Amino acid sequence: MKKSLLFSSLLLSLLPIHAEEPKGLFIDPAEAAKADADFAIQGEYAGSIAGKKHGLQLVAEGDGKFLAILYPGGLPGAGWDGNKASRVKGTAGNGKSAIRVVLGSLEGTAKDGKVTFGSDSLEKVTRSSPTMGAKPPADAVILFDGSNTDAWNGSGMTDEKLLKEGQDSKQKFGSYHIHLEFMLPYKPKARGQDRGNSGFYNQSRFEVQVLDSFGLEGENNECGGIYSIKAPDLNMCLPPLVWQAYDIDFTAATFDSAGKKTANARTTVKHNGTVIHDNVELPHATTAAPLGDGKDPGPLHLQNHGNPIRYRNIWLVEKK
Repeated sequence: MKKSLLFSSLLLSLLPIHAEEPKGLFIDPAEAAKADADFAIQGEYAGSIAGKKHGLQLVAEGDGKFLAILYPGGLPGAGWDGNKASRVKGTAGNGKSAIRVVLGSLEGTAKDGKVTFGSDSLEKVTRSSPTMGAKPPADAVILFDGSNTDAWNGSGMTDEKLLKEGQDSKQKFGSYHIHLEFMLPYKPKARGQDRGNSGFYNQSRFEVQVLDSFGLEGENNECGGIYSIKAPDLNMCLPPLVWQAYDIDFTAATFDSAGKKTANARTTVKHNGTVIHDNVELPHATTAAPLGDGKDPGPLHLQNHGNPIRYRNIWLVEKK
């Protein structure tokens, strides 16, 4: 049989088995793995097929359903050549915990952390931001290190010493560089804006969306998007229940003595170490921002949108 990749005919037959109906939401990887067989299969895979490198994302959508995205060259931010990725949904049937994968004339199986096509295979990978765990410099403002929530007004932290969504910093800021880490819940049956929604707002005015957008197209209302202004240059969202990082450089708007704006705010955003916005102009406050445009510094805001999002290791260096 000739091995060729016909991306338009990417098909999946998904055959996991569930001992019981899984809950709809998980914030702990161990609980997700115990209750939902799909959790072990969803994620990222990388390797070669017919001598060519590829990346594969399998997105769990509940009850044995998956979205599969095949990237020529490798995963986003790790080799993908930018050519159109193939996207297809599969439907579950009866069987054991395995996935039958058909890529044109290639047929394989996803099981035990590997997708195998004859002698070719894609291995499951767990990526992490190169800035994960970044230590604050001596002149940093420590906003959250797990010891207390003294820098915030809001919903507090968990027993695991993680900051909850729904917070406003007590201190107000102008221009700065900020590092923050976040973890999205696993909600396989949720869709769109209900799939682990929060947001980080510079000055409570300009939102960088926080959402489980793993495997999605990468829109302005998805993870990394500057809400209502600009989509990320690349969707770098990792699977849910994996720690991710934003490193954001923010320059506040400037105003003259009469209060007239003379320059718009600007931002550069790295998501998991990859630049997804490069010195982007922010002409107005984003939709649903707590504060409108203005010359005064503003607090940082971690949006509560009805989903449990966890934050950690948040620090900021003010720009003079």
